[in-house]
Amino acid sequence: MRIPMARGALWSHADFLRLWSAQSVSAFGARITRTCLPLAAVLTIHASPASLGLLTALALGPGTIVGLFAGGFVDRSRRRRILIASDLLRAAILLTVPIAAWLHMLAMPQLILVAAIAGGLSVLFDIADHAYLPSLIGKEHLIEGNTKLNVTDSVAEIGGPALAGVLVQLLTAPIAIAANAVTYVVSALFLSQIAAQENVAASTAEGVSWRRDLSTGTAAIFRNRLVQPLFWMEATTPLFGSFFMLYVPFAIRDLHLTPTMLGITIGVGGIGAMVGAAIAAPVSRWLGLGPAIVATSFGGSAFTMLVPLASGTPAMATAMLMAAQFGGDALLVVAIILGSSLRQTVLPNEVLGRVAAVFKAAGGLCGVTGALAGGAIAGVVGVRETLLIAAIGYFLAPVIALLSPLKALKSLPNSDATRAH
Repeated sequence: MRIPMARGALWSHADFLRLWSAQSVSAFGARITRTCLPLAAVLTIHASPASLGLLTALALGPGTIVGLFAGGFVDRSRRRRILIASDLLRAAILLTVPIAAWLHMLAMPQLILVAAIAGGLSVLFDIADHAYLPSLIGKEHLIEGNTKLNVTDSVAEIGGPALAGVLVQLLTAPIAIAANAVTYVVSALFLSQIAAQENVAASTAEGVSWRRDLSTGTAAIFRNRLVQPLFWMEATTPLFGSFFMLYVPFAIRDLHLTPTMLGITIGVGGIGAMVGAAIAAPVSRWLGLGPAIVATSFGGSAFTMLVPLASGTPAMATAMLMAAQFGGDALLVVAIILGSSLRQTVLPNEVLGRVAAVFKAAGGLCGVTGALAGGAIAGVVGVRETLLIAAIGYFLAPVIALLSPLKALKSLPNSDATRAH
């Protein structure tokens, strides 16, 4: 039997602290790789917008496939084991990059393959993690747990890109990617120390079928009037968010930022995200949970408009990008924390993996479409204009929230009260 914990008592929850430590380490390294791969493509092989769109699409594609097939596997498996295996496999695939560089054999096809495999494993990790957290800490502590995880994710957002920019400028992208591989090994070691016994939520006696798993996850989403809008928000945002793979060439080529300036600018978003994680619970209590999701989604989208509007000297452009990163990340993280906590609260534990898989698959499919479309559009109308289209498109998610029952939701509801339309 789980012993109820007072607010903030997750500080004394040893297993949560191990999970938190694992995610903190791997999140920091992931930011390094996320920044290094497009920088390597832009700086070493002078990739075009269409090539970057293809790189992004191929990196997202495997995640979509994983999302289609992994939900039932996660719900029928020990989720901690999946987390550990995902970490170790990501470390192994990333280590091929510095090895190939040392052998003078590194080329764009390998970077694409590494990005694709690592992307698929990251989606598997995220699905398992989303399903694992409620069983580890209890649904009554989800806002606190998600807040703590997002705080350290934000710290990684601050330090990871900045460090990546410095490493790329002073050393090489493969060295930075090697550092990320080490972080995944450390993360796996932390996860291996979690002592809590885990029950498999879904019986292995069930007929195993990815179609049945997809149907189960989809039905759970559309039977719940509060989860439906969260699904459409998370599915449509990557459609326009993938256009922002043009952010790196826009900053480097059009605004003339150095890699270090770009890394620091992206890091400012981490400061904003950390602020957003810190204020998520107070904002929810002040505005009500649903109105907070609506308001922060609108506010975050408004700040995103500053990206295509950035201009002037590199210093002035950097200031505008920093404002977009800080304000946008701060507000959008509030919406993410509250939305994730709501989904984990109102849905049964035994379907969380399959629901998360449907979310990931839909988001990945839209992300692939957006990446290919963004690269193609940029080749016709220009990079800045394409980023403006993306920024306008970001407002679709808050409009969905505004037109849904979320706008009237004051607090986390009882799961039984929200399963019918």
